[in-house]
Amino acid sequence: MQKHNSTLSYELGELLKNTTRKLKLTKGTYLFQEGTVAKEMYIILSGKVQISKMNAEGKELSLRLSGHNDIVGELTLFTMDPRYLFNAKIIESGEAAAINIDDLERILFSNSQLAYQYMKWMNDHIRKTTTKFRDLVLNGKKGALYSTLVRLCNSYGILKPNGIYIDVPLTNQDFANYCGTARESVSRMLGELRDEGIISVERKKIIVHNLSFIKSEIDCENCPIEYCNIE
Repeated sequence: MQKHNSTLSYELGELLKNTTRKLKLTKGTYLFQEGTVAKEMYIILSGKVQISKMNAEGKELSLRLSGHNDIVGELTLFTMDPRYLFNAKIIESGEAAAINIDDLERILFSNSQLAYQYMKWMNDHIRKTTTKFRDLVLNGKKGALYSTLVRLCNSYGILKPNGIYIDVPLTNQDFANYCGTARESVSRMLGELRDEGIISVERKKIIVHNLSFIKSEIDCENCPIEYCNIE
C-alpha cells in the first residue's frame, strides 16, 4: 500500500505561486484555532497537522491528519466575517505556505480552470468528511475504531510480509479522538484485537495482520481510496 495523496497537482502549483509567506510549524502549537478570524489558507509543505473539532462539552473529535501538500483552512472562502471552523494542531514540526484569503478569492474569480478544479477538490473533500461522520454515527464505537484502522491503512499503510505497517505514531488518546469516544474504550478494543492476533504494536506503531477481518466486522463497502482515508 502507498500513502494516498489527495492534493492537486497543476492547481497546487498555481496556488503555490501566489502564497504570501512561509512559516515554521512547531510541534504542540496551533496553526489556527476554531472561532478565530480567518485571514489565510495554508498548504502544508512538511510536518503533520491534525484537524479537529470541539463539541459543546469540550470533547475533541479528530477529523483528519494533514501532511505534505495538503490544504487546510479551506472552508473559509466566500463568507462574511470568515472564521476557522476547526482546530489545526501541529503534531510534527515542519513548514507551511500561506495564501491570503482575499487574494485567493480574486485568483479563483480570474482563473476559471483553477476555480473548477478547486470546486472539484472541495466536493471530494466534503464527500470524504461525510463518510467519516457516517462511520461514527452508524457503526458505533467498535465500527468507528475499525473504520479508522482501515483509513489509516489506506493513508499510511506500508505492505510488509507480516501485515500492513501503519507508518504514523498514534496514542490511544489519538484513536479516541478520531472515534469520538473515551480512551479507555479504545484501549480495551485495541487490546482485544491484539489478543486475537488481528493487530500488533511495534514502537508505538500498529501492524494490521488481518485487514479482511476488520473490514468484514463493519460490512466495509470498499469505497475508493480517494474517499476512504484519514486525510
